[in-house]
Amino acid sequence: MTNYILKRLGLAVITVLGVMLIIFVATRLSGDVALLMLPQDATDEQIAAYRALHGLDRPIPIQFLTFLQGMLTADFGESLRYQRPAIEVILQRLPATIELALVAFVLALVIGVTLGVISAYFRGGWADRIIRTTAVLLQSMPNFWIAIMAILLFAVMLGWLPTSGRRGLSSLIMPAATLMLFPLAAIMRMTRTSILETIESDYVKFLRIKGVSEGRILRRHALRNALIPVIALSGLQLGNLMGGTVITETIFNWPGLGSLMIESFVSRDYPVIQVGVLMISTFLILLNLVVDLLFCVVDPRIRYA
Repeated sequence: MTNYILKRLGLAVITVLGVMLIIFVATRLSGDVALLMLPQDATDEQIAAYRALHGLDRPIPIQFLTFLQGMLTADFGESLRYQRPAIEVILQRLPATIELALVAFVLALVIGVTLGVISAYFRGGWADRIIRTTAVLLQSMPNFWIAIMAILLFAVMLGWLPTSGRRGLSSLIMPAATLMLFPLAAIMRMTRTSILETIESDYVKFLRIKGVSEGRILRRHALRNALIPVIALSGLQLGNLMGGTVITETIFNWPGLGSLMIESFVSRDYPVIQVGVLMISTFLILLNLVVDLLFCVVDPRIRYA
């Protein structure tokens, strides 16, 4: 197990370096930030001075090596837009994104697994048909459209919730509910499918022959074995939520990392973009490792060499 973890961590370092190289080059090729940040009547001398001040006049390979050197000392440079250390700008916005993503994930996981179990237990019945139809609808409707309709109904027409911002629980309800719908539907469908496959296995048939009730089979035996694909999917959905809050944060004006990344891409704030991508990619890679290790907890038969 230790060798497996060390091997995965080594691959994670290589993957992160590859991602950083791609985003580093792509941001530099997107345009000259000096022309964007300085006034339109800036002279050539002022533009050259700005580039020299932020190290943008050096070759891209040298800039990348400087960035890697800064990573070792947690020095990621200064934000070109906010004139503050890029890591401070990121850490200021990160808690809002974590709050939004975790609330949405917990809701999606609890409700999705519960509805998936109900759907599998009453397979073929009216409850099963309603749950499956709802799941298909949730996965078919665009996230931004649901967000706009939620604002129109609950904020504009009914006046129950604020339209934007981060001002307590009332501001969290709509963005979290909107963000959770797609992963909820995916988890719900995976739970149902996995449970139905499990209850058709030979050991479950043997339990039925012994007279064990369906409810006990589902609770004590089938559910745990059916959790492995659900855990894998849940890990992917949490990663998607952390890295994909951009649309929801933008629509609800939620002051998180997603909206900050959009602002940074528009203003070509290279240091903030680089730190944001570094944190997101590292989180996704470590999350995949944690999901793999959870398989061993759920199913002791799984071992990693």
